[in-house]
Amino acid sequence: MTQCDKILAYMNNYGSITPLDALREFGCMRLAARINDLSNNGIQIKSEIVSRRNRDGDVVKYARYSLCEAH
Repeated sequence: MTQCDKILAYMNNYGSITPLDALREFGCMRLAARINDLSNNGIQIKSEIVSRRNRDGDVVKYARYSLCEAH
């Protein structure tokens, strides 16, 4: 399975994926690039920017990707 295949399966199983999920699960350090590859292959993916505080109390932002629902 390619990283794209694994990411697509992960989103189907868990609903969404973040860069940290991709790194932990697949060793993928370039999730945005793989999301772009999937989009270029016709997969409709939405992104949401999430803000959270890290362990030092600083606000960090990251993307959460999920599949668009079929209509």
